[in-house]
This record gives sequence, structure tokens and C-alpha cells, in this order.
Amino acid sequence: MAKKRQTGRASAPDSGPMGIRIGTLVNAGAGTDPAGYIRQILPHGFESFSLMFWQTLGGRDLKKLAVEVGEALEGSDAVVSSLGIFGNALKGDKMGRQTLEGWRKCIDAAHLFGCDIVAGFAGRVEDVPIDQSMKAFKRVYGPLARRAAGKGVRLAFENCDMGGDWQRGGWNIAQNPTAWEMMFDAVPGENIGLQWEPCHQMVSLIDPLPQLARWVGRVFHVHGKDATVRWDIVREHGVHGPHQFAWHRTPGFGDTDWTDVITILRMAGFVGSIDIEGWHDPVYRRELEMTGQVAGLNYLKRCRGGTFVPNPK
Repeated sequence: MAKKRQTGRASAPDSGPMGIRIGTLVNAGAGTDPAGYIRQILPHGFESFSLMFWQTLGGRDLKKLAVEVGEALEGSDAVVSSLGIFGNALKGDKMGRQTLEGWRKCIDAAHLFGCDIVAGFAGRVEDVPIDQSMKAFKRVYGPLARRAAGKGVRLAFENCDMGGDWQRGGWNIAQNPTAWEMMFDAVPGENIGLQWEPCHQMVSLIDPLPQLARWVGRVFHVHGKDATVRWDIVREHGVHGPHQFAWHRTPGFGDTDWTDVITILRMAGFVGSIDIEGWHDPVYRRELEMTGQVAGLNYLKRCRGGTFVPNPK
């Protein structure tokens, strides 16, 4: 891993001969051992790791973490694809301020991990329509975007609604294309984009493939998470009744053909990582969690084209 460590400006890690790496998310919060976890699962063939924190860094020393993770990856071709801080930096309370400080520290430390992406929720002014959060979004992320640009870092907002909708919610405004247009208008810049996945759009009954084709230029990082939609339940009971109509799934077990996703990404020139967001699948969970993730890893590699074969000279 030492060969990928850099100083000064962050830069995107080498995406390998296939152009798109397939990896997974790693919890890096307080009380966890990210380096130890990576050592355990690296032999399964994961090519990238997205290190994520929930709301706060929890006192984590990022310089120390970068060294530990670098040592865990030593001798492999795997990389750190991104750092993630998932909280509500627009809230303004103590936790919101800690989330905001987490964004700043991750931006400043990205180069230590050899990556150029910091991701997370965009945040939200609680329980008001999304458009009423734009002033706060500009106030918070305008300076963050400038800070990131000066360090060669890109900011990517996940498209999860976190149980909210246009009118009300407590976590994230970056949940649909109308909001994205308003966000990118409020804070213009080439280093502001999306951490996209089809799952959250499918749960909102949005067709993800045309959306990806439209927005792929703003997609910096992809979460490997799919969904299964029970259209029979939707047709009979709708989406507001007592019957669950959609489930989050590991890629390979949901409704999306990821060959199509990767085709759209490749045709647009995307270079980066698809990192599996596990711990959601209703079947491949608990003792079957890593079984499902490795199946998803191998499925996504097949969708990417299989094993790299060099052209004859």
C-alpha cells in the first residue's frame, strides 16, 4: 500500500486494469478495528474499501488509522476508495457540529489514504420541505467544497432518503433529481457530486437506469446495493399500506442487472469503485452476511466483464 500513499493533494487511486474496482464498506467508527476487519476479508478478493463513520469520527485519529489501514493493504492491489461521514451537518446542534467537523477532518486527511472522495448525507433542516434547506446547504457546503477543491478532493452525497420525503425528514436532502439540481445550483463546482446507488431510487419506484444515464457525469462513487420491488403488492395495496413492498438487497439478489449499470458507467468514462453496502439484505444476513457479500462481489466482477485478459501484442 505504501506505493499508493501520497502527500499534499489527494488523487484518485489507481482503478486497476478493469477501470472499475469492486469493494465493500468498512465501519471505521469508535470501538471498531477497520484494519483487522480488512485483513480478514481481503483474501476474498475485495479490491477497494470505503471507510465510513456514523455522525461523528468518535475521536478516531485519522493519521493513525491511515497507517494501520495502509499496513493491512500492504502487498495487495486493493485501495481505499473513499472516506464517509454520515450525519446531519445542517442541523446545528452538538451532533451536527461534530458531523461538520468530521467532514472537515476527512477532507484534510483524504490524501493520507490515497483517495480523493469524501462522502455522506447532505443533511437537512429538519421537517421542512427540501427547498427550504438550500440556504443552509449553501452556507455549510460552500466552504467545504472550496476547502475540498483546494486539496483535490471531491464531495459525494448519498441518495438515501432516510425515511424522509420532499416535505419532511431529518437527515438528507440529496434524495432525488429535483433536489440534486437545486443543490448543484446552490453550490456549483466540478468537485460536488453523488454517491449513487439504484436501491434508494427503486424503493421510491424510480427506474434507476435512465436516471444513471442522465446523471452519470455527477456520479463519483457507487454503493453496491440493490432492491427487490414486489409490484404485485404495489398494485394491490399501494405503498402506504401495512405490507412491505420493497427490500434492500445485495447485488446479484435484487432486480437490477448490474451489467447495465456498469455499461452506463463505462460508456460515460467513469473510473472508480463500486463498494458493496452490506448489512441490509433480508436473506443474506447474520451468519450469511459475508456469504452474501462475497457472492455479490463475484457477481459484480462478472458484470464488469470477468477476469482481465490482456490483448495480444
